[in-house]
Amino acid sequence: MRLLSIASGSSGNCVYVGDRETHLLVDAGISGKRIEAGLNQNGLKTSDVKGILITHEHSDHISGLGVLARRYGIPIYATKETIKEIKRVKSLGAIDPDLFIPILPDKDFQIETVTIHPFSISHDAANPVAYRVSNQKEHVAVATDMGTYNEYIIKNLSGLHALLLEANHDVNMLETGSYPYLLKRRILSDKGHLSNELSGKLLTEIFHNGLKHIFLGHLSKENNFAELAYETVKLEIASKYKGNEVPIQVARRDMPSQMVLV
Repeated sequence: MRLLSIASGSSGNCVYVGDRETHLLVDAGISGKRIEAGLNQNGLKTSDVKGILITHEHSDHISGLGVLARRYGIPIYATKETIKEIKRVKSLGAIDPDLFIPILPDKDFQIETVTIHPFSISHDAANPVAYRVSNQKEHVAVATDMGTYNEYIIKNLSGLHALLLEANHDVNMLETGSYPYLLKRRILSDKGHLSNELSGKLLTEIFHNGLKHIFLGHLSKENNFAELAYETVKLEIASKYKGNEVPIQVARRDMPSQMVLV
């Protein structure tokens, strides 16, 4: 399996997952041009993409969806509630309704050589999900936009070989920053976003020697920075797994990561 962050941040998100035969995107929250460039840099074409897995309907996850759908006719997978909300977004333009394929949380589906397992997350959207993508041997996941986690989330993120996980904000930066009070409460709520500390605590629950690649994603531009997210998360994991080399890197909002293979 392969994982590549094309862009990840509060301003736009798009992640490539797949194997050598099946190529997928998780979300399309940046321009089609940027998505295409990110794929091209890694020897892939947008026309190779067999499906777009949408986590939820917020603009930083769907803003490029209309262009990709019209230009390439790529099937769009999302919960029926998310599809309903996407269809209401006029800025996306017309999308062929036949491209939408409704999915259910906790019900696996197959796209060519990979199995996709959507699972519910806690966020202020219609019916949001994260995705675990597997072939017969390897498992990768993309999990962002969740204000909290529980045993259900831990179970769905266990046994992974690569993961992109949200580390959205530093709590102190957010609380003392310029955001309006209600927005701060939303982000800090159980339907908001994972902080650096919570991201690290979640990783201590699922970390194992087979987890070879961890991307920290969906960082806030105003309430976080890469070095702080990295150090906070690494410290949390190191407190439990002393002596282990923690394979962490931070996904950037403005450029693709390196593609990792597991």
